[in-house]
Amino acid sequence: MYKLIACDLDETLLNDQKKISPKNVQTIKKAVAQGAFFVPNTGRSFLTVQDNLRELGLYQQENSYVISFNGGAIVENQGNQILTTNLLPFGVVKRLFELGVKNNYCIHVYSLDKLYIWNINSEEINYISGRVADWEELEEDNIDALATTKLVKIIFNIASKTERAAIEEEVLRNIDYSLNITFSSDRYIEFNSTKADKGQALIKLGEMLNIKANEIIAIGDSGNDLAMIKSAGLGAAVANANELIKENADFITANDNNNSAVAEVIEKFIL
Repeated sequence: MYKLIACDLDETLLNDQKKISPKNVQTIKKAVAQGAFFVPNTGRSFLTVQDNLRELGLYQQENSYVISFNGGAIVENQGNQILTTNLLPFGVVKRLFELGVKNNYCIHVYSLDKLYIWNINSEEINYISGRVADWEELEEDNIDALATTKLVKIIFNIASKTERAAIEEEVLRNIDYSLNITFSSDRYIEFNSTKADKGQALIKLGEMLNIKANEIIAIGDSGNDLAMIKSAGLGAAVANANELIKENADFITANDNNNSAVAEVIEKFIL
């Protein structure tokens, strides 16, 4: 019996209009009413998912959780209590930031409670609007002002898949620090601590709740979902997932994110 459902948000639970379908909402609520945990497992900050939690009846609920920043933090919804963190050293973030500046990328730098963005453009604003409620624009091409801030993740917006792969290789060659490097939404390369991925955080939360890996379902679509897809007892890929996720999934939905794919998984394996 599956006791916990971990679910990516963008391009998985959310449709292309950045909304949760009524069917997904209804089905998730049924699963929770039967005693299952529903845990958003996202690359974004937990602060950006509060409206989604309201829709799902999980807002400010005790014994209800979000995994954020690709596993950089586990948060209990009641009081937004941060239970675990996996931070990046400032020096590493600074070197990555400088690489992004050199290439003129749009760069997102995440602290535990704030998103800082350098070189944002109208296309990026259009993509993140409705997903991210607030951010602070960085005017300077350095982040020295954040030297004492707890930083958890940095990402670059790179449209080209080939260029994302090239930047990954450059970082691996030139930055002497072990990083978890992932890709998401067919637009980002993301950098976390190696202690932070969606799979490790999911298993950690399971241990905290006395839930075994084989009692967990993970649902996702992108490269940063791979670790949880492989770690869970059942890894489910939505129909619009990339080929890497589909190749590693135990189940692929007939429906995509625009047609309540998450509800399909829950109806089949929980309800």
